Formats: sequence, C-alpha cells, structure tokens
Amino acid sequence: MNIRYFKTIVPAAALLLTAGLSSCTGDLDVTPINPNLALEYDADGLFNKCYANIALQGNGGANGDCDIDGLDGGTTGFVRQMWNSNELTTDEAICSWGDDGIQQFCYNTYDASHPMLNGYYARLTTGISYCNQYINVAGGQDATKTAEIRFIRAFEYYLLMDAFGNIPFATELTNPARMTREEAYNWIEQELLDLEPGLSDAKAKKSTDANYGRVDKAAAWMLLMRLYLNAEVYTGTAQWAKAAEYAKKLMDSDYRLNTQGTEYWSAYQMLFMGDNGETNAAYEAVFPILCDGLKTTSWGTSLFLIASTFDGAMHANRYDTNEAATNGTQEKWGGNRARKNLVLKFFPDGNVPNVPSYQMAETAGDDRALFWGVDHTLDNVLGFAGDFSDGFGVAKFINYKSTGPAVLGSDAQFPDADFFMFRLAEAYLTFAEATARQNGGNATSEGIEALNALRSRAHASHKSSFTMDEILDEWSREFYFEGRRRVDLIRHGKYGGDNVNYNWAWKGGVKEGRNFPATRNVFAIPAAQVKGAIIQNPGY
Repeated sequence: MNIRYFKTIVPAAALLLTAGLSSCTGDLDVTPINPNLALEYDADGLFNKCYANIALQGNGGANGDCDIDGLDGGTTGFVRQMWNSNELTTDEAICSWGDDGIQQFCYNTYDASHPMLNGYYARLTTGISYCNQYINVAGGQDATKTAEIRFIRAFEYYLLMDAFGNIPFATELTNPARMTREEAYNWIEQELLDLEPGLSDAKAKKSTDANYGRVDKAAAWMLLMRLYLNAEVYTGTAQWAKAAEYAKKLMDSDYRLNTQGTEYWSAYQMLFMGDNGETNAAYEAVFPILCDGLKTTSWGTSLFLIASTFDGAMHANRYDTNEAATNGTQEKWGGNRARKNLVLKFFPDGNVPNVPSYQMAETAGDDRALFWGVDHTLDNVLGFAGDFSDGFGVAKFINYKSTGPAVLGSDAQFPDADFFMFRLAEAYLTFAEATARQNGGNATSEGIEALNALRSRAHASHKSSFTMDEILDEWSREFYFEGRRRVDLIRHGKYGGDNVNYNWAWKGGVKEGRNFPATRNVFAIPAAQVKGAIIQNPGY
C-alpha cells in the first residue's frame, strides 16, 4: 500500500473509531480507552492513522479539527513540536514570536506549565495510543503492517523517553504504568530487535515506487543506532560498538547519499525541496514523512519549516525575480532564524558576508551554508526581543522543484516537500563518532572517510583529522534545523550542567550565554500529566 494519500483513507476509518479514539490521548491520557468497548474498525484506515499522526494534526488536514482536545492543531504538529524543543533550546535557532512558550525555549527556562511541551507530550502519547489500538484489534491481520506499527510506537516511545525521562507506558488498552528512562531504553531496544525481522527488506524508494513512506528494516536499524549512540546518556553505559555496527549496516544497505545535483540546485539542497520524494534525493530518506500540497496539508510539518524561516524580503532562489518570498510558497512567517554560533560553524574566522543564501554557500565553500544575510545582522543583539533581521535567515527548506530554475509545487500555499525524519547521512556521522569514541576521541581512518563523504557532497574541502568537537560541529553543519541538535549537545556534554562552559548567544537568557542546571537535560513532565504513577523530573 502506498500511503502518500493517507488523508483520503483516514477519515472514513476514524468515523468508525469515534467512541475510542477521536480527540483524546487514549490509553496514556487521564481518560483511557475502555478495553472492553467493542468497536467496528477499518484496519487499513487505522494503519494509516498511525502514520498520519506524525504528519497531520487530525483527520481534516491543515484546517480541520485537531486530534487532541483543547490544543491548537497548527501548533501541536508532531514535527513542529519536535523541532521547537530540539532547536530553539540550542545554539542553532532562535525566534521572537509571541507564542506562549517560545521565549522559555529560547532562554532555557521551560517548566511544567510550558504549553508546547504539553502539546508535544500529548502528540506522542496520542500516537502511541493509536498504535496500541491497531496492534490490539488488528495486529493479527498482516504481520508486516503490525511490525511497522510496532516500530512507529517504539519511535514515539523513544522520543518521549528522550525528552521527558520517566514516561507513562502501556501496550494494552489500559491505564499506563511508569517506566524509568533506563527501563524504557531496555524495552525499546528489545522491541526493535523483536520486530525488525517482520519488516520488509531495506530498499531505497521514490514516491513512484510501491510502499514509499512505509518503514522497512533500515528504519529499525537507524533507531537502534540512535538509541545506542545515546545509550550513555540514557542508561549510564556506553554502547559505541553497537552504534557503529548499525551505522555500518545502513551505510552498506540499498539506501545511499544523494550526491548528484542539477544545473540549478546542489545535491544537498535537493534533500529539502518540493520534489525530494521524486528525485534521487529520496534514496537517502530512510523514513520520509509525506507531504502533498493538495492531499496532505498541515501547518506543522514541511510548511512550518519553510514558512517560519522566510520573510517577504528573502529571495533565496537566484532564478526567481518575483517580489514575494522565494521559498516556493506564498507563506512567509518570518520567525525562526539562525543564532550566530550556527553561522560561525561555516565561517570560523568570523568574516561572514551579508549576501543571499546562494552566494553564502559559495563564499563558505560549503553547499550546506544556506543562510540569508542581506539586511540581517549576524549577531543576535536583542535575542527573543529582536525581529527577524536580528540573526541570519535560513533558506534550507523550500518548495521549489529541482527540475528547473523556478518550478513550483502543486499548490501555492502548502508544500509537496517531504520531511526526511531519518536520512542516511546520520549513519555516516554516527559511524565516525562511535568509532572515534573507541579511539581516544579522534576519528579513525574509516571515520574520516565517512565524514569526508558528506563534505564532498557539499563541495567542502576534505579534512585529514577530526576531534570530538569537530565531529560535533559536523553534526551541526549537516543537520542544522532538522530537529536533533539538543540531543547531540547533551551527548557531547555541552548542554545543561554547572561546569559545561559551552555557551551560545542567549543560552540561559543572557546575551553572552551562561550555564544552566543539568536537570534541564530532560524536560518537565507537563503538570497535568503528573498523576498516578508518573512523577515529576528533578529540578522542576
């Protein structure tokens, strides 16, 4: 089954499940699904709903009702809140919107009343409930589909555990128990090992291929790889050899880096464009989240990444002379922009030009340096209080298609650009880091080769050695604004802690940056969810 058009499948099934699923967070919420309630269901519809929770706010697309009572659908999108919690809290992104919770993210002052963390928590637990429902009522119908839904549930549990530490846990339609972070790690690991044989073989796909968008064995390998890479944070025991083992499995798989650009667009830029599911860029996407400007619309997935990083003055397409912002859509919200520290990863001498993004990449000698400097200041002088020009714009995500200089998507408002939740480049960086960890903190020859493969793709010069700090910088250069930076900083000991002394602009709410307690390496459990077996994290 191709799930690109799951929006057209989900509503009919959801109507049959209204009594048990609509507008509640299910078995992980205060009002659990009644396990004794007999429901009719459509197995295909419920299967698609488990995937759709990651891409859509609810059954009605961008302007329909949200699945979660009391929360705004536009701001509770899965990708949007994963991004906010992992980017605005770091050295990469800052925003000055007045939305409740933005300033607390930017200044690392989030607490148990934070509305966006409440939305993220609810989105994850809602998705887990959908997966539990499918597994419990339809799990015996198709072994491969059941393995996929078990994977999605494990992925959502992983994000919940990573963000919140101790978590509610249920696999049946019952009230949840509490799992510590280490217990959750052990369960996720075993669940992935158990389900992996039931997934389809690891095979790179485009949107024109059957089952594009559905997870296969490579997705399980990647989540295991990510779990092992961060094992020391989660359990106190490092698993570098296992992280490297799964990274190598992915590097040797059918998936491959996109290394071929076009006359108009670089190979790296093609990963974030409106036709990334139709070109060879798709072969790098181990787990793409599908977006279609006509059929799967959302304010919280690719449109959020595209529109929030552009204002009306940014013309990031050198071939398009329209006065409107050239991000490929009519949406230009002017919110999320780069912190100075991110841009300096590409200009270590501090000599950063105020030029358009396409000239910025050329000047940096790195295709990944997609920053807009025209009429922007590099230094985030006012932080949260500043406007969109207080920091460089980021032109990484666009809705143009790579087939020409200015080919637009299927809709003027909503993008066709898929969001690559997992992409193969992560395996190259993981392999380099994990093997360096076993080599006294310096990259091995094989690790250097892996890192230089990514630098080659970006037309950046090769390096003959990498320290751990330089590997961390490569993580940022390759994956900035993709919703993972907080995790990398914590693993490298450069996030929370009284003795960290790695500061960035406005870290902890002061311009020069300051340390904050290590207890903020996990977020507060939303106050309304601290009940029953669930206890609040230390420091909140």
